[in-house]
Amino acid sequence: MTDQKHPIVPDPELLQKWYDDKTDYFMDMIRAAQWGADKELDACCEWLQHDYPNIGANALRTSRRPKPPTLKEQALAVLEEEPEDTKELIVFDTDQVNLIRRALKALPDD
Repeated sequence: MTDQKHPIVPDPELLQKWYDDKTDYFMDMIRAAQWGADKELDACCEWLQHDYPNIGANALRTSRRPKPPTLKEQALAVLEEEPEDTKELIVFDTDQVNLIRRALKALPDD
């Protein structure tokens, strides 16, 4: 048997960090799954870049790990939901108000 480690197995330092974070078991499982998926994507992109440079590893990475919408984009999406009647009262739930508040606080004071 060899001492060679499988490339998807986290190194001992990362495992210890996850253990020391004292999060619940479910979150540990999610983090481990995300880490493994990211490692696999890295390996696929590296392979593409090496063996098939014209295909575009960056396009694969971008399509498989899209950036989440910015706070500004999220707040604008909430505000773009128009009522059916233009004179209708617009009601926001607490999550929507908090999102808009966070976006406004992120704006620079002019």
